[in-house]
Amino acid sequence: MPVHTAQAWSLRPATPDDVESIAEIRAVVMRPDLERLGRYDERRVRQRLRDAYAPEHTSVVEAGGAVVGCVALRPSEDGWCLEHFYLAPELQGRGIGTAVLAGILARTDAEGTPVRLNVLQGSAARRLYERHGFVLEHEDPVDVFMVRAR
Repeated sequence: MPVHTAQAWSLRPATPDDVESIAEIRAVVMRPDLERLGRYDERRVRQRLRDAYAPEHTSVVEAGGAVVGCVALRPSEDGWCLEHFYLAPELQGRGIGTAVLAGILARTDAEGTPVRLNVLQGSAARRLYERHGFVLEHEDPVDVFMVRAR
């Protein structure tokens, strides 16, 4: 069900039942970048989410009564790993992703721990992360690995 307004959205803890909705959003969001990189596989794009899904570390973005995105913050050796940050295309560019990310980073900043993530080469999402203080750590032909130290 398409959501046409970004006025009312909320973040809630994920449940195991959210996995298929999130896998579908991931497939839609990642398709253009994966196709550009020659790496899109309709089955694998969903299965990778299913295989890595950890509802205990995931929050779901809802708007208009529908799941429209998600973000995972998983503990790592020296801080946190930001993963699976997806927002339905029709809601991108309306400040929701910025608000979600700012809320997460307020929590990690309070701990003084670094946050790492990776984003596909050429992804527009990289600009969002750079605006929030993430810098290049290293990269390969497919992924850009970034860190935000505090």
